[in-house]
Amino acid sequence: MDAVNILEDAGFRVLDVATGDEAMRLLHQHGSAFTLLFTAVGPTGPQDGFALARMAASDHPHISVVVASGHDKPGPGDLPDSACFIEKPFSAGIVREHLRRIMPDDRKPAPLRTKPLSTH
Repeated sequence: MDAVNILEDAGFRVLDVATGDEAMRLLHQHGSAFTLLFTAVGPTGPQDGFALARMAASDHPHISVVVASGHDKPGPGDLPDSACFIEKPFSAGIVREHLRRIMPDDRKPAPLRTKPLSTH
């Protein structure tokens, strides 16, 4: 299962772009419409996923950021404090767990929101 399917199953509407540059352009133009940036470290183009994560966190602090890689691990200063890193390969459960942890409830799609415990 790939990240797009995992995110769609979690209730997100997903816009899948091919390059970091294209993602940056969309964030600059429509950043207020996004709630989550899920990126790989090495998207095609001059901007890597770490740079994209830093830009998103700086320019659009309301956007939750997840960076994934199977090869590159973040070093000091690579990730913004609010972002999380997931190693590939990952499962849907791992992605959902991280999203539940980093996203505020009012910005999560319904399938990720914390359900109140029954008092019965």
